[in-house]
Amino acid sequence: MRGSLHEFGLRRAPLTRHASRVDIFPRAGRGEAAATAFLPSTIISAIKAFLLALLLCWTHAAFADVAVPPLVGRVVDQTGTLTSGYIDALNQRIRSFEQRKGSQIAVLIVPTTQPETIEQYSIRVAETWKIGRKRIDDGALLVIAKNDHKLRIEVGYGLEGALTDVTSRRIIDEVIAPRFKAGDFAGGISDGLTRMIGVIDGEPLPAPKPEAAHGPDIDWSTLSSFGLFFIVGAMFIGSFLRAMLGPLLGSAVAGVSAGVIAWVVVGSLIAGLAIGVFAFLVALILGNGTGSIGMSPRGGYGGSSAGGWGGGGGWSSGSSSSSDSGGGGGSFGGGGASGSW
Repeated sequence: MRGSLHEFGLRRAPLTRHASRVDIFPRAGRGEAAATAFLPSTIISAIKAFLLALLLCWTHAAFADVAVPPLVGRVVDQTGTLTSGYIDALNQRIRSFEQRKGSQIAVLIVPTTQPETIEQYSIRVAETWKIGRKRIDDGALLVIAKNDHKLRIEVGYGLEGALTDVTSRRIIDEVIAPRFKAGDFAGGISDGLTRMIGVIDGEPLPAPKPEAAHGPDIDWSTLSSFGLFFIVGAMFIGSFLRAMLGPLLGSAVAGVSAGVIAWVVVGSLIAGLAIGVFAFLVALILGNGTGSIGMSPRGGYGGSSAGGWGGGGGWSSGSSSSSDSGGGGGSFGGGGASGSW
């Protein structure tokens, strides 16, 4: 028995020593060692994920499409190539042509259109700005990518018969590009506009509607639909406010309320001011006993009929665009031409 136990012990010893060799962590500190081994790998994984996210953000920013700038004027220069005085002169020139002919032209200078081609970018600008009159589509857009040495004339549907692809390409190659090659960007744009205006002048287009005489366009059909509401409201609410707040303050509150409502309904600040003044005067007359219809502070109605509301306003609903900072709703289909210098 002793021999067998002794032999069994001898046989067990190598197994114990082998087990101690393959044991990764000491028995006493196995928990701390596991935590120490796990912590660095977690931090490394987090750093890798953070760097990957930064790389993806940088890649997206580097290859994102160039934003379409707001149409703050008929000439928008994002490169500082043109002086402010020259931009004002070009804006006035284009605006005068627009008032005379009705057609709209815009110029945009950007550093680059990458990663898009100039054709892709220019049609995106045209669809955003909507140069040209609605349903006439008589807009034209000159886009210049200065660092790319590319330019394009984008033509609306209504001008494709006059400002054809061939004509647009000739304007670029014969007029604009030579001046750009010489570093004369102002001269190239000016000469290009001259040729474009000359071509569009030869196209029979609907005459522009009369320009607003005293302010922006007003939707008189909407305003007239609410005319009775404004008159009745001014009379009855004005009388009530006079009784509550006194003649002057009550009339002022009635006028402001009517003006704000008219502004919201019609969408014109000028119309809101006009209605507000009218409501103020009506409310001020009420209760004076001089040919007015009103509610007296004692609750009675007195007086005769109120005066009528004349329709001889000074605004006209006509102009396709009342300022340089908006298009007229024109559409583009990709007509025009591109070039380089």
